[in-house]
Amino acid sequence: MSSLGHQLATSVLVVGAGKSGLRAAIEVAEAGVAVIAVLKRPADDIPTVTGFSGSEGAPANPGAGPGRSDTWERNAADTLREGHLLADPRAAQVVAHYAAQGFHDMGRYGMRFDRQGDGGPVRRQLGDGRYHRAAFTGEYTGLEVQRALRDRAKQLAIPVLPGVYVTRLLVDDGAVFGAYGFDVVDGSRYLVHADSVILATGGHTRIWRRTSSRRNENTGGSFRLAVEAGARLRDPELVQFHPAGLITPENAAGMLVSEAARGEGGVLLNNLGERFMTRYDAERMELSSRDRVALASYTEIREGRGTQAGGVWLDLSHLPRETVLTRLPRVHQTLLDLQMLDITRDPIEVAPTAQYSLGGVWVRPEDHSTEVNGLFVIGEAASGLHGANRLEENSLIELLVYGRIAGRAAAEYSARLTSQQRSPAAVRAAEADVSRLLAADGDQSVRALQRSVRHLMTERAGVVRDEAGLAAGLAGLDEIEARMADVGVHIDVGGFQDLAYAYDLRSTVLAARATLECALERRETRGCHNRSDYPDVDADLKVNMVWSPTTGVRREPVPPIPTHIAELMYDVSADTELLE
Repeated sequence: MSSLGHQLATSVLVVGAGKSGLRAAIEVAEAGVAVIAVLKRPADDIPTVTGFSGSEGAPANPGAGPGRSDTWERNAADTLREGHLLADPRAAQVVAHYAAQGFHDMGRYGMRFDRQGDGGPVRRQLGDGRYHRAAFTGEYTGLEVQRALRDRAKQLAIPVLPGVYVTRLLVDDGAVFGAYGFDVVDGSRYLVHADSVILATGGHTRIWRRTSSRRNENTGGSFRLAVEAGARLRDPELVQFHPAGLITPENAAGMLVSEAARGEGGVLLNNLGERFMTRYDAERMELSSRDRVALASYTEIREGRGTQAGGVWLDLSHLPRETVLTRLPRVHQTLLDLQMLDITRDPIEVAPTAQYSLGGVWVRPEDHSTEVNGLFVIGEAASGLHGANRLEENSLIELLVYGRIAGRAAAEYSARLTSQQRSPAAVRAAEADVSRLLAADGDQSVRALQRSVRHLMTERAGVVRDEAGLAAGLAGLDEIEARMADVGVHIDVGGFQDLAYAYDLRSTVLAARATLECALERRETRGCHNRSDYPDVDADLKVNMVWSPTTGVRREPVPPIPTHIAELMYDVSADTELLE
C-alpha cells in the first residue's frame, strides 16, 4: 500500500454526506463553486436515516394551528422557550426566519409533502410544539428529505466519495486547508486540499450504551476533528434522551418509535397501568417536551413502576385501527417485523435512549463559521440553536437553513482567497499519525475499550447525574485513556475497519471528557440536564459551557433575547426540578 494513494483538490470539501452535508454541497454547487463530499460509509450505505424515526416535519411558515396565527417570530420564541434560555437568540431567529425558504427549497428539489385538498401541506403538531406547523411526508419525512437531496446532488454531478474516513483536518496558521484520511476497504490514503471545509458528521450520542444512532455513527468524530483543528465545544453536556427507544430485540435496542406515535394520540403507561404523565405535565401529557417525558419515564422505571425489562409502555391500542394503519404504517410494520407485535392491540415496551446532541462545536450564528478560518460546522455537530432542549421540527429545518447558509459562506470564503494555504509539515504529521496507529500491536481491544466508555457514560452521565457519579466517570475515563496506550489495531480481509474503530475511540474519549467536565460544572437542573444533587434552576448558570482540552470549561454569557421575541414567549416554567 502506498503512503498516499489519492490526492485531490477542490474549493470546498464537505465531510459527511447525510442531509446537512448534502444540503451544503448543493448550495456550493449551485453557486458554481467546485465541491467534493466524502463520507466514511460504503457506497451502498449512504442514507443516515435509521429505524423508523426519521425527522418528523419542517416548519412551513406562516402556518395556522386551530385558532392561532403562527409566525416566524413565534417559532423563534418557542425555540428559545424550549431551550430553557440557553439557546442563542440569534440562531433561533435565523432558523425561524428562513424556515419557509428551507421548505420551498425542498419542494424545488422534488420533495413530496402530504397535501390537503387545497394543495397546501398538511401540518402536524409535534410532541413539544404549540402549533400545527410541521409539514411532513407520512412517517418518512427524513427519508424523503434524504432522497430529494441525493437526487439533486446527482443532477448537479457533485462528487460523493464513499468509504473515506477522515482522520484529521489540515490546518496551518489558524486556517484549514483540507483533510487527510484513508479508504476503509483498501487502506489507501487520501489527501484533499480545499480552501474551506464544512464538517457535517453528526454528534456524540453513540458514546452512551443505549442510543438511537447506528453502529459507528455519532461517536464524537466531529467534536474531535474540530477541537484538534483549534475549535472549541459548547454545551456538550446537553444531550436529549428520547423517551421512546425500543428495548428488544438486542440488535434493534435504542431504535426510536416515531414522535408521531405520541403526536397521533399514543399514551404512556407504567406497570400499574397508570397514565403517569399526569404527575409530570398534566397539561401537555405525552405531548410534553422530550426532556420532561424522558425524565418522567426514567423516574417511573427507577422507582419500580417500570416493566420487568426496565421500560414503560407506549400504548396505541385505544386508537381506531384505521388511524394506526394510515397514519403510522411504518411503526406498525416495523414492530410486526421486529417483535411480531401488533400495535393496534398491544403496547410497545420503550425506554429513554440517547438521541440528539444539543451541544456541539462552537459556531457563529450568522454562518456557522468557527474560530478556525475556513472551517464551518453544521447539523448535529454544531451548537447554538437548541439550548437545553429542542423543538422536534427544528432538527430538520436547522440543517436545511444552515446547510444553505454555510454552503454559501464557504463558497464565498473560497472565492475571496488570493492564495491557497498549504503546510507539508501538517500533511506529514497526519500521515505519520495513521502509520503509528496501524503499527499498534498492544493487547488492549479497541472495541472493548469503546464498550467501556459507553458503559461508563450510561452509568455516570445518563438521564440523571450527580457530583459523585460525574467525578467517578472522569476517574474511570482516565483509566481507559491509560489503557489506550496499549491498543492493538488489526487489519484483516474485511479491510481497515479496525483502524476506523481506533479513531472512533479517540473521538469517543474526547467527547466523553468534554461532556463529563461540563456536566460537572453545570450544577443545576435545566431542560435535559438533570442533577439530582442540584434539583433547581440556577439563574447564575444561564450560560453556555465552552470547552477545549487546553482551557477546560469556561462560562460564556448567552446573548440577550430581543424584546419583540421575548414578548412572545410564555413563561419558561421555573418548576424544572428533578421529579423524585
